[in-house]
Amino acid sequence: MIIGFILALLLGIIAGTITGLIPGIHINLVSILLLSFSPALLSITAPITLVTFIVAMAITHTFLDFIPSILLGAPEEDSLLSVLPGHQLLMQGRGYFAIIYTLNGGLIALVIILIFTPIFIYLLPIVYPFIQKIMPLVLITIAIYLVFMEEKEKRLWALCIFLTAGFLGIAALNLNLKEPLLPLLTGLFGASSLIMSIHQETKIPPQRIVPLYQIRLNKKSLTKATLGTVIASPFTAFLPGLGASQAAVIGTQVCNIKDQREFLFLLGAISTIVMGLSFVTFYTITKMRTGAAVAVAKLIPELSMQNLITILITIILSGLLAYTFAVFIAKIAIKNITKINYKKLSLITLATITLIVIIFADYTLIGKIKGLVIFITATALGIFTINKNIRRINLMSCLLIPTILFYIS
Repeated sequence: MIIGFILALLLGIIAGTITGLIPGIHINLVSILLLSFSPALLSITAPITLVTFIVAMAITHTFLDFIPSILLGAPEEDSLLSVLPGHQLLMQGRGYFAIIYTLNGGLIALVIILIFTPIFIYLLPIVYPFIQKIMPLVLITIAIYLVFMEEKEKRLWALCIFLTAGFLGIAALNLNLKEPLLPLLTGLFGASSLIMSIHQETKIPPQRIVPLYQIRLNKKSLTKATLGTVIASPFTAFLPGLGASQAAVIGTQVCNIKDQREFLFLLGAISTIVMGLSFVTFYTITKMRTGAAVAVAKLIPELSMQNLITILITIILSGLLAYTFAVFIAKIAIKNITKINYKKLSLITLATITLIVIIFADYTLIGKIKGLVIFITATALGIFTINKNIRRINLMSCLLIPTILFYIS
């Protein structure tokens, strides 16, 4: 049993490293493949062993996926907001710093998950119905605030971009695509950034690498970022339509986080917390809020306390090992990023994520065409937003508006 657990843990970490570093190869895809082979696998191993693999892969992914989003501008849903401050730090020669801030957030997240677990178990069944009722008001307030945080002369453009991205999100989610968020988010935040970098012929400056103890937030910044994480992340663990990016928006606004380092720390923490607590939420109220939690539910429809303890141990161990792997990989990537022709690298990355969109957005020809149209439209909107110098956080309305509509409908 112990040998099977260790093997599943290590294989999950390896799989999560691969999915985290290769844009477009999501843990949901690997989970689907695993479930398709589960009848054969379950004949030689226990369901909890496969669950261990999925949990380890999911947690590891949340640590590793910030590396390509910061260095290449090729994010996935949970790391897409890191493109903005992360790329800015990269252009200041501090790309390594940006990655470490997200990883430090992930470490804090492991502690927060353990603290929140007993709270979720005892309080979530009681407060869940009430929070559902007030969530539309919270989301609408955030939407209004996002537009009005722009400078006065830019608010009209910000509103237009906010509404356009929202309608695009509604369209993408109603086209019956297999992976509707892939072309949507990749276009808005990934392809648009890559095209602008190619157009501007961006050159990466020499990057600094310093010991880890020198890359840390002061007590005030650490407290603010942690508080923002604690306030925002629990909602996304059990409310539909909300993910790490939306939680980051909530935490940023509530705690008035403007410092790039604080934001990256918060985003790294929330990404791991949302994933980790999604398994606790499934145990508590049988609601699945992540693809990994859905996969776990199909393997073990009713988790026992012993299963939950195994999952929590997996979360902690995989998180600690993923942190170590990510630091090692980040150093290698940072040392070599300036030796590579960034324009060619951006072109290769753009071609790769376009191919991934075509392949995985849907399996039918019509679906692939629809996905490509969404991808191209989203990319154009992302470029327009950059050219108008509007905060790209307004593009998060692609998920915010559909979520609001979900609650009020």
